[in-house]
Amino acid sequence: MTNTMRRLFFSLLVLFLLNGCYSTNANEDLFDFKGSFIGDNSAVGNIVKQLPNGQHLKGFELKTKEEPYGIILNYEGIEAEEIEKKYKETAIYNATFIFALVQNAEWVTFKFEDQVYQLTKENLQHSYGADLSDYSSEDDLKKRIQKYLEDENKRSEIL
Repeated sequence: MTNTMRRLFFSLLVLFLLNGCYSTNANEDLFDFKGSFIGDNSAVGNIVKQLPNGQHLKGFELKTKEEPYGIILNYEGIEAEEIEKKYKETAIYNATFIFALVQNAEWVTFKFEDQVYQLTKENLQHSYGADLSDYSSEDDLKKRIQKYLEDENKRSEIL
């Protein structure tokens, strides 16, 4: 009986340790990455994978050899009735978060299967009339973005 109790205790201990080592990004706040830099592959990867259509991200390139620094994001497999609208919304939303969180990101290129968009921090901030680095919460930034995603003229102005 003692041997069985030891095995059970040891099994539970291993289970608890394994469970404690397992982490998920599902509950991670994107603003935990605020202040990241383009050169931090891990931080940028965590950011872009948590943004809309992150599951369709097939890879990204960090351009850090010369300023201005930027990111190229490659997507595939996004399906939607209004696919061009979906691409535009993804580009605007994701670029806004990247510029708010990654200090030295100056441009982002979005490569979809049949469409390419490039957004710059300067142009996006000009369109919003706000410095994106001033935002400190996801909710506030989402509210700002939503106003632009709802209006076709504003979406076109940004892109």
